[in-house]
Amino acid sequence: MRTTDRTLDLGLATPSLSLTARMMLALGNVASTWRAIRNRKEIEYLNELNDNQLRDIGLTRQDLNAALTTSTFFGDPSGHLTNSARRCSRISGFSSVRG
Repeated sequence: MRTTDRTLDLGLATPSLSLTARMMLALGNVASTWRAIRNRKEIEYLNELNDNQLRDIGLTRQDLNAALTTSTFFGDPSGHLTNSARRCSRISGFSSVRG
């Protein structure tokens, strides 16, 4: 009777990251957190604008509130505002074509 050795490669023995790679990863995480906090502060400044000024840039006060409430504390809410402004510009573009 013959037996053969079989090994099962689970990929558990992955090589660890170098110090430089770990430092770059940590720096990237710190930078993205800093950017999210800064963008949150900018949304607070946008909240000081009146409704006409917000409409000029394609946003509503509800968009600002939704961006702050749907993102986590360390999450970047600016993506939500970008999507809202784009959606508003598409809607206004369609309504100007009809009118």
